[in-house]
Amino acid sequence: MSSASSPPPPQVFVPEPLFSEPPPPPKAPVNVSLSTPPPPRSPSTSTPPRLGNRNPPPPASPSGQEPTTPTMTPGFSLSPPSSSRLSTGAVVGISIGGGVFVLTLIFFLCKKKRPRDDKALPAPIGLVLGIHQSTFTYGELARATNKFSEANLLGEGGFGFVYKGILNNGNEVAVKQLKVGSAQGEKEFQAEVNIISQIHHRNLVSLVGYCIAGAQRLLVYEFVPNNTLEFHLHGKGRPTMEWSLRLKIAVSSSKGLSYLHENCNPKIIHRDIKAANILIDFKFEAKVADFGLAKIALDTNTHVSTRVMGTFGYLAPEYAASGKLTEKSDVYSFGVVLLELITGRRPVDANNVYADDSLVDWARPLLVQALEESNFEGLADIKLNNEYDREEMARMVACAAACVRYTARRRPRMDQVVRVLEGNISPSDLNQGITPGHSNVYSS
Repeated sequence: MSSASSPPPPQVFVPEPLFSEPPPPPKAPVNVSLSTPPPPRSPSTSTPPRLGNRNPPPPASPSGQEPTTPTMTPGFSLSPPSSSRLSTGAVVGISIGGGVFVLTLIFFLCKKKRPRDDKALPAPIGLVLGIHQSTFTYGELARATNKFSEANLLGEGGFGFVYKGILNNGNEVAVKQLKVGSAQGEKEFQAEVNIISQIHHRNLVSLVGYCIAGAQRLLVYEFVPNNTLEFHLHGKGRPTMEWSLRLKIAVSSSKGLSYLHENCNPKIIHRDIKAANILIDFKFEAKVADFGLAKIALDTNTHVSTRVMGTFGYLAPEYAASGKLTEKSDVYSFGVVLLELITGRRPVDANNVYADDSLVDWARPLLVQALEESNFEGLADIKLNNEYDREEMARMVACAAACVRYTARRRPRMDQVVRVLEGNISPSDLNQGITPGHSNVYSS
């Protein structure tokens, strides 16, 4: 039978891959002859090579016929042809079955090698904490603080020490070294880094970086050069802070706290507002510091139930009694700071100069009297010698009285306090229909 009249050879269908990888470039179909061997090739006839076969043709057999070469299906190998030839359906079935087997094997191997969620390798600390600040080595910070020398010590808190440092680039920083071996200190570290890394405001202390070296945990802040409000108000031998500076500190610190409550989503409750955590620069702009005790309040929660932490004399009554923390707890604490600025007294007097237990208890009746009579002599710091603007004093007294109300929900928002202190709204907007100083119902 001549080659012209012979039927066209069948084609093998190769199944597409099951994975979603891009398909390979198209190939020419591979011809497979299963019925008769190809006719003998004339030595003088030049036949172009078949697609996909780059090897030279095999030598002719002794019988003068070209041996039949099995066709190779991509990704699969066939045994040499035997006397009983496979049908086209068998080849296709073997190809599909083999492909499915290989893909199934790969799937189970990948699944077996994938770590389970509960046994996944821990991510780097920067990814876990969600921060992008600079990291420092312990050696860098030791050199910056002169090996954490006592001469560089700025202060000591419940969880560690704060040192002044100078980095290699000449920038001054404050390095907070948490106490080693304190589980609470490690939680403090993670809370502070998480929160400070997400907020940026001119009246909030900025985080420069951090260090994790074995058991050591260190935080690196911008350095605020002019000490704290507590130092300027209550430090021994300090000159009397004039009224204009007190008002400036009240306004700028209220803006920082208002940013935490009103502009952060979710809102951030500082939980330890006090004069020692309000830093002062040389222009007497205030920066709220020390977010180690801060809590993030979700919008779905009206309060956060937590172990009571903070500083005695600044704690809101509902927080001290039940541990229910809201942003109004910070408002109360800020009211105590305003009373310090107004009176020049400490929240709790160790020398028991006034008979009451706290500054708030002592000041409460005087706040009412001052607002009713517009007479601030019995309330204002005697070291001011009545040298203050009476309208500005009235605004600050009204804010202090509203902030330290017993009923948490009747305390104003911090953005309202800012506007009253700046003179943008009337102090009467803080009253909510009650007489200042007459709210004595305990409720959260």
